[in-house]
Amino acid sequence: MAELVNAGRLRPVDVVEATLARIGTADATLRAFRETWPEQARHAARELERTLAAGPLPLAGVPLGVKAAEGVDSLQTRRLVAAGCIPVGATAVPRGTPWQTWGHTDRGPTANPWRADRTPGGSSAGSAAAVAAGLVPLATGNDGAGSVRIPAAWCGVIGIKLTNGRLPAIDAAGLNAPGPLARTVADAAAYLDALLGTRLAGHLGPAGGGPLRAVWSATLGHAEVDPDVAGPARAAADRLADAGLLRWVAHDLTLADPAPAWRALRAPGDRAAAARLRAGNDAQLARLFDLADLLLTPTTPGPAHGHAGPGERMSVALTWAFNLSGHPAASVPAGFAPDGTPVGLQIVARHHHEHLLVHTAAALQSLHPWPPPRPHPHPPAR
Repeated sequence: MAELVNAGRLRPVDVVEATLARIGTADATLRAFRETWPEQARHAARELERTLAAGPLPLAGVPLGVKAAEGVDSLQTRRLVAAGCIPVGATAVPRGTPWQTWGHTDRGPTANPWRADRTPGGSSAGSAAAVAAGLVPLATGNDGAGSVRIPAAWCGVIGIKLTNGRLPAIDAAGLNAPGPLARTVADAAAYLDALLGTRLAGHLGPAGGGPLRAVWSATLGHAEVDPDVAGPARAAADRLADAGLLRWVAHDLTLADPAPAWRALRAPGDRAAAARLRAGNDAQLARLFDLADLLLTPTTPGPAHGHAGPGERMSVALTWAFNLSGHPAASVPAGFAPDGTPVGLQIVARHHHEHLLVHTAAALQSLHPWPPPRPHPHPPAR
């Protein structure tokens, strides 16, 4: 899209009108947006046409959903706008605790585009649903316990949490990191390049130096994981190994459940015990990354649950360890659970090695094309 806009073959104002029309058609039942900004988007499109007279922009004319919890004044949104993105609205965020992956917005529950009776995850619920439904190609997210990766997994899109501290955190504990929701690795890489000033798009193709070393862990040593998600996630990882892109390294990873440490850092609690737990897990992960380039896991312990909540299983069980450790992590589409909802594969790399996430995700997308957009929430499977 940006290439066409930069070449003058597609007008930003036409892109905005088409985007607003898609949202107007689909969002009454999807509820991915808390609100849209039609006049602001039209004005931005007209201004962009004048700006492009001075030269191209990497994301020229790309419609952007902005997570309502951060708004247009956040650092990542400002950098994306500077790269040419046009914010079209605030995406929905569930009410509730910071780790809650379900719940109602002021308009009702945001629907999962794959099954209307299931949650898209959270807290970047609307961002993931809007991207999965094809309403916008990119949306912002931030991830304090899995809030980018979980909705990416359950909506069948890619979501990336940056290395913690690579950009300023929006929470005092430093657990939160920004990142994109996108339908393609190329789009996610372009987003991150605009955000960081990097050249991650250069890692979309084959890499030299042989296969990457990878460790598989279905549970991280503490989570209870449903075979309906572990199976597709492992199958996706095996596709990479079978293609010669990964080489498995045997390693028994046993992390302590991060829940007590995470909660103590976000609210009054035993900070000394939290520091000990965190240090122990950090040491375990340091040993793993001495042996391997990547850690692969299911993104979530179970498939997308209903709008009333997950029951006893914590949806963040496999993600929030890496908010505590700070490692960059991505969720990429791995397949589907028997109920027809998407399953995610989580890819974790060393600090500041986001390029390995991009390279591995691009290889998987090439081997097994990801789901197309789902513009309307589908009814429950029969």
